[in-house]
Amino acid sequence: MRGAKVKSKPGRRPPVKVKTGPELPLLPIAVAGILAVLAIVLIIYGVVSSRTTKTPAPPVVAGIPCDALQQTQVHYHAALQIVYNGVVHPLPGNIGIVNPTAPTCYYWLHVHPSDTNVIHIESPKSRVFTLGDFFSVWTKWGGTKQSLDATHVSTLTLTPDQKLVIYIDKLDDKTGPQLYTGDPNKIVLVAHEVITLEVTPPTVAPPPVFTFPAGQ
Repeated sequence: MRGAKVKSKPGRRPPVKVKTGPELPLLPIAVAGILAVLAIVLIIYGVVSSRTTKTPAPPVVAGIPCDALQQTQVHYHAALQIVYNGVVHPLPGNIGIVNPTAPTCYYWLHVHPSDTNVIHIESPKSRVFTLGDFFSVWTKWGGTKQSLDATHVSTLTLTPDQKLVIYIDKLDDKTGPQLYTGDPNKIVLVAHEVITLEVTPPTVAPPPVFTFPAGQ
């Protein structure tokens, strides 16, 4: 139609340029990622290995092993007093307990620090235990020779003017402390027995009275 205005088609707009930052170096990033993954794998492997690797069990002493748990089939208590210079010297706490802060095992003969001078006899079976057995466990546990004979008590060496006097008090029979003149290593540990190893002089007679904690 004459006189009609023909609309012109709009022209295409030029493409908008998007500004991009500098290209990241892909190779170093990939290497860093691989190293990070390897580090994580090594950490996990180390943790798993530490949990699965078993520490060698302590040696058996006098036929007495060190068990992961305390035994309950046979469980009774005896007491040991070492008297030197007229005074009772307490036994070290935790004798027979390996790694006391987080125990890894218990010998059948052991001492809890809460029960001063009390030997706990805890075994999965009935057998005879002697004072010599306890000194053997004490030696292996502490790494220092604990001797027991006429001239030695633990780490003490008696002088020529000293003498070892031994008393055994079986509290259940109510006979009181009795002198013992045999080999102290052969003293059999029985329930509610108080063994006193007294280095004289001075002489403490009768020996100091011992009372077991309540419930023992």
